[in-house]
Amino acid sequence: MWTTLTKLDLASLGMALSLSFIFIVLFEIFRINSCRAQTPPGPRPLPFVGTIPYFLKNPMEFIRSLSQYGEMTTVYIGKKPAVFLNTVEIMKEALVQNASSFSGRPPIPLLIWITEGYGIVMAKYSWKQQRRFALHTLRNFGLGKKSVEERVTEESSYLLPEMLRLEGEPFDPQHAIQNAVSNIICSIVFGDRFDYDNKRFKYLLEILKENIIQSGSLVGQVFNLLPIIKHFPGPHQKIYQNAQELKEFIRKAVSMHRENLDPDCPRDFIDAYLLEIEKQKFNEDSTFHEDNMVMSVADLFLAGTDTTATTIRWGLIYLTQNPDVQERCHEEIVRVLGYDRLPSMDDRDKLPYTYATVHEIQRCANIVPSGVFHETTQPTKLRGYDIPKGTTVFTNLTAILTDKEHWKYPDTFNPENFLDDNGHFFKPEFFLPFSLGSRVCLGETLAKTELFLFVTSLLQRIRFSWPPDAKWPDMNGIVSVVRSPEPFNIICHSRGSTE
Repeated sequence: MWTTLTKLDLASLGMALSLSFIFIVLFEIFRINSCRAQTPPGPRPLPFVGTIPYFLKNPMEFIRSLSQYGEMTTVYIGKKPAVFLNTVEIMKEALVQNASSFSGRPPIPLLIWITEGYGIVMAKYSWKQQRRFALHTLRNFGLGKKSVEERVTEESSYLLPEMLRLEGEPFDPQHAIQNAVSNIICSIVFGDRFDYDNKRFKYLLEILKENIIQSGSLVGQVFNLLPIIKHFPGPHQKIYQNAQELKEFIRKAVSMHRENLDPDCPRDFIDAYLLEIEKQKFNEDSTFHEDNMVMSVADLFLAGTDTTATTIRWGLIYLTQNPDVQERCHEEIVRVLGYDRLPSMDDRDKLPYTYATVHEIQRCANIVPSGVFHETTQPTKLRGYDIPKGTTVFTNLTAILTDKEHWKYPDTFNPENFLDDNGHFFKPEFFLPFSLGSRVCLGETLAKTELFLFVTSLLQRIRFSWPPDAKWPDMNGIVSVVRSPEPFNIICHSRGSTE
């Protein structure tokens, strides 16, 4: 009798749980359909996980497909709707004309866990104060001036022999390029550069790259849906550990700066920040303290390292795939500069094809295919749709940078996209790799300088080729916070005046 009742109770419990699950799923489907009726069109989301599975299956294909729904597309991050802006016109309307309404940053659980809400890029409340200080200080230390150009030119003289160290043999150029690019921001932030054989710095660059990839992977997506897993072991703990190691590296640098700080002669960004902390110590509204300094330095280090280095690595792939472009650039550079004078920013007008090639590398590299996410800070309207406060907004740079109506060669690598009929360089208004508005990329000026000078100096002295029989990488790349190429080897051949 008791056994029979137990079986009945278990059966009833199972039935109740099944019915509850079915009810919850049906309710979620009803909620989604109700929500979709009030938002811009988009792919049909799955219950609870939204459109995340579509993205993870093939990120670039998913992003490319969004423009078919019109100038605005709704996607679902879990249960929450987000909006993609697919055209330049609507991007300008949102981020420029209504900048105050679209200048927020969404609370990404993984990034909050790592940054604790501090810094510049992802800060929700203190970003204006931190960004203003960073821009002012970076300009004081040469950003946009001749002194930064001289640092890039000097670093080129170290990068060239490093790239040719294994001349004629296949090698992975990632570390050399990443180290060279990172040394520019390091010279401004830390007041020093790091040799290419510095093992500690090489390790930091490796964990930096690992975190960028992991943050946008399945691991990062699962964490953002279920942030409670931060209390449990798993691959996400390595992301946190890597972030802590980078912060510890910065804290040690801060400690050393504090020991020999000269208030009358700040040497770099860290010195300037320490002086600002002292200056603001009696201001109750100040956001200047060591935790914010560490994350601000980390933001500058990250933004000033990976994005430009990744763009150059994509450039090497495109240049080896298009040897005719590579040769034409080299011929133009040698005709203007010879083999021995390194380029300067003043040479851009004399090197229109090379300058166009650098821009075409940026367009095709498309390293942030859905832009850096924004969030609405208040309820707003956009093209007739009500956009609630707290809505995540993406800019579909993929659609904008490959729009068939605005580019001569939207789907192929061709510098002619940036040349007029007379062979003069021109920049279309649809070229927006640094985004727009009040939160436009902080390092735009630095990135432009680095890309032109590094790429031009490399093409002046090196011919790049693909290893025989090596497979070409998947050109969709690895899509995460930044879209990176798959690891690859390349062969460098020295060019000299005897050619």
